[in-house]
Amino acid sequence: MGTDRIKNNRRKFFKTSAALIGGTIAYSLIKPLEVISQVEDKPKTTDNKELPLWGMAVDIESCVGCGKCAEACKIENNVPEEPFYFRTWVEQYTVKNDGEVKIESPNGGIGGLKQSVPDEDIFKSFMVPKLCNHCSEAPCVQACPVGATYISPDGVVLVDDSYCIGCSYCINACPYGARFMNPITEVADKCTFCYHRISEGLVPACVEVCPTDARIFGNLRDKKSDLVKFLQKNPTQVLKPHLNTHSRVFYNGLSSEVR
Repeated sequence: MGTDRIKNNRRKFFKTSAALIGGTIAYSLIKPLEVISQVEDKPKTTDNKELPLWGMAVDIESCVGCGKCAEACKIENNVPEEPFYFRTWVEQYTVKNDGEVKIESPNGGIGGLKQSVPDEDIFKSFMVPKLCNHCSEAPCVQACPVGATYISPDGVVLVDDSYCIGCSYCINACPYGARFMNPITEVADKCTFCYHRISEGLVPACVEVCPTDARIFGNLRDKKSDLVKFLQKNPTQVLKPHLNTHSRVFYNGLSSEVR
């Protein structure tokens, strides 16, 4: 029996088992997100202070919505070409004079975002890049029934393709909408901070191509890193702080309209 056939049979077996599983485990998988993010079984990481602890800051005030980050991510990580699969994307928020908030992200921002609301109707408008938040208390890790989603020793949330059974529990558990089922590999897919790049001393592709330096990547344990310096100088926030996921993606200039 070939390796691919073994993997497929194994995946089908665990997928069926996960669908039928009952009792406490099943209950924990369908609990509300607010509860999932605060259960007692915390995701385990190797607390090795000699290793880096990777994180990212996004400067909303600098983002121009060019979409080069989303485009570079697709190319670098072989993300399916279909327009609704993204590891990172850019949303355009337009707050109208009457208080209505319009959120647009055609093709994930690739090709640039253009304003569709007349200037006279706009109170304010801004761009917000989105991606996996690489939480230290990650709901997706807790929801995975086979341990395919895990946190690396240097703080990056990853997916082991050889273990993923395609059940989509992690996708449903993510409060940031940052995961999708890859139609080609048939496993969960997401931003990895370009782990293959940062492991070689490079920055993520999205950071490398940003023309305005709106994305700042670095080691949260290194006080001399550009990331730590940025966090010290700017009043950054995380998305959905009430979920207590302890995100390692920080936003400068985050507005209350962002969700």
